[in-house]
Amino acid sequence: MIHYRKILELHDEGISLRGIAASTGNSRQKVTEVLGLAEKKGLVCPLEEEMTDKWIEEFLFPEKTLEASGRQPLNFDYIHEELAKPNVTLSLLHHEYEAECRVNQKIPYSYRSFLRHYSNYADKYKATLRIRRKPGEIMEVDWAGSTAFIIDRDTGEKVKAYVFVATLPCSQFSYAEASLSMDSHYKSLRNLRFRDQPSINI
Repeated sequence: MIHYRKILELHDEGISLRGIAASTGNSRQKVTEVLGLAEKKGLVCPLEEEMTDKWIEEFLFPEKTLEASGRQPLNFDYIHEELAKPNVTLSLLHHEYEAECRVNQKIPYSYRSFLRHYSNYADKYKATLRIRRKPGEIMEVDWAGSTAFIIDRDTGEKVKAYVFVATLPCSQFSYAEASLSMDSHYKSLRNLRFRDQPSINI
């Protein structure tokens, strides 16, 4: 049995790899692997109460929970990284996944299962990215992604539109508005209305 939580907590206390291995009964190689993955994925102490050994294992090695299904495993790290790129959606990534399954002669997960498994992974990933701020203390604003277009009703012409997005980090409430220019000045952001619709690319 791998004592994931104890490994992370002992490492946070400054215990050596040899000491952690002796204390947990896990090999130094396994301890090193766990610590490397935890650092890569941003899982650091102090850990939340719900982050049990099982929780941590599913977060660090999500493919383990899918191995028994006989289907092509999902590469959650790849999916997560690709979604950060412009114009990449979960639908597009599922198409790529299906194409990979055909090449490897594997059975793919359905789109609904693909979304469910990734959503579970993303929820765990979000739990490790704790924002140490008071709710409502700050607001993140930016011009979002690729340029959008609107159609001029009179001429039929496509006109560029820029999407302004403001998000409250703790609640993930977001406000979005299209503008014809990025030079627009928003004088009173406090009057923006936020909707309980965290954005997700599908």
